[in-house]
Amino acid sequence: MRGVVCQVGMCGAERGGEMNNPKLNLLNVKEPNIRTLHITWVAFFITFVVWFNHAPMAKAISETFNLTKAQWKALLILNVALTIPARVVIGMLVDKLGPRKTYSSLLVISGVLCAWFASAQSYEQLAIARFAMGFVGAGFVIGIRMVGEWFPARQVGLAEGIYGGWGNFGSAAAALSLPSLALLYGGDNGWRYALYTTAVIATLYGIYYYMVARDTPKGSTYFKPKKSGGMEVSTPRDFYFLLIMTVPMYAALAVLAWKLSPSGVALLGQSAVNIIYGSLVALFVFQLSQIYRVNKDMLKNGGVEEMFRFKFKQVAILDVNYFVTFGSELAVVSMLPMFFMETFGLDAVKAGMLASGFAFMNLLARPAGGLISDKFGRRKSMLIFMVGLAAGYFMMSQIDGTWALPLAVLVTMACSFFVQSGEGAVFAIVPLVQRRMTGQIAGMAGAYGNVGAVVFLTIFSFVSAPTFFLIIACSSVLGFVATMFLEEPAGHTAEVLPDGSVEMIEVA
Repeated sequence: MRGVVCQVGMCGAERGGEMNNPKLNLLNVKEPNIRTLHITWVAFFITFVVWFNHAPMAKAISETFNLTKAQWKALLILNVALTIPARVVIGMLVDKLGPRKTYSSLLVISGVLCAWFASAQSYEQLAIARFAMGFVGAGFVIGIRMVGEWFPARQVGLAEGIYGGWGNFGSAAAALSLPSLALLYGGDNGWRYALYTTAVIATLYGIYYYMVARDTPKGSTYFKPKKSGGMEVSTPRDFYFLLIMTVPMYAALAVLAWKLSPSGVALLGQSAVNIIYGSLVALFVFQLSQIYRVNKDMLKNGGVEEMFRFKFKQVAILDVNYFVTFGSELAVVSMLPMFFMETFGLDAVKAGMLASGFAFMNLLARPAGGLISDKFGRRKSMLIFMVGLAAGYFMMSQIDGTWALPLAVLVTMACSFFVQSGEGAVFAIVPLVQRRMTGQIAGMAGAYGNVGAVVFLTIFSFVSAPTFFLIIACSSVLGFVATMFLEEPAGHTAEVLPDGSVEMIEVA
């Protein structure tokens, strides 16, 4: 078969002349790749504003519905639960349909779900709408594939870091702006109008994104998985490894169901919880059947051709690292405004502004993590970030009312730098594993981030904030040990072009 050699995201650029600039000039929006990066991180930014617009509104929402602390913590868990399967599903859709259509649709749906939440008249409606809004958190996966298509291997870490970091800042932007916006609207329903505003913005931007985005550079091939419904793997051993790694995603959802049962916050009756358990088992069996269907020929042949193989252990390691990094970030940004209110006696606006420092570091940390990974090696960088994460959360566990408030904020931001740099390092590797399945790999890693959030938030519902931070610090051991087995991406991966020829893609 005829072959060509190119870097990740480069072949179309070289043919179309759209990515020949070796430097990443973020101000040069005339370059299609830079323009694509900017419109895509803004899309992710808006989804994060919508996804976390409830956190800074905690006091107003709790007063409106007379919520107990247990009920509010249940909402925090519900907010990240559906994102676990949603990221896997969205990963498959983006690989099949392309990021332009997928992101546009998700943004419009996000606006509808946000308006539904803002219109809730009871705690039950509030909880169901918040659960549905977990779907919004799947938006991150889409941009990973989009950015991976537009930037070469030597720049993809930094580009993905900018996308993830600047987009992730949406949670901080929500904390900074929405309390003030609610006050501006005034009245008991000020928080509702603030949330309606974010819903309108998401819907309008979804339409705009569809009009201006493009899946690939001109002349580039958009590679799709050979089969859909499950992740393709290369060897029988990797097949069984994938089955094992699928279990925690359903286990996390089962934990959520238990949390909502009479044994937890009693939001659902035991019969309803039993139905959920049965549904999860059925879905799990169905997903296993789909994974088998996609890999049936590979199992019969004892594996795929050597040139088309990738190691699933790389995916599993990224999953574990994102469990620790992004999982802890999601949990912390959900509870941090309330933590500052209770620890330092602050009002909602001040607490939201100070707590936003954790997410604020996304602007710098994720790009820095991607850049450091590009320059100094994927494995070494991740090990350093895990050590820093452990130290940062340990320091946060020591914060109490005797601390000077500026020092507490400084420690929070220092911790978040290592957390988010680790996230950037994870997604500096994702596009280099297997290009045609970048969406699915990003979806699985992203789902594990939400598994981490469910686990950490469930733990938080039983322990004090200092103990919560200390437990997260200890969890970094998982990421550190996993990273010891990470292999530096090297050489090439192979993809089959529509005409049957083979494109060899550099990943280092």
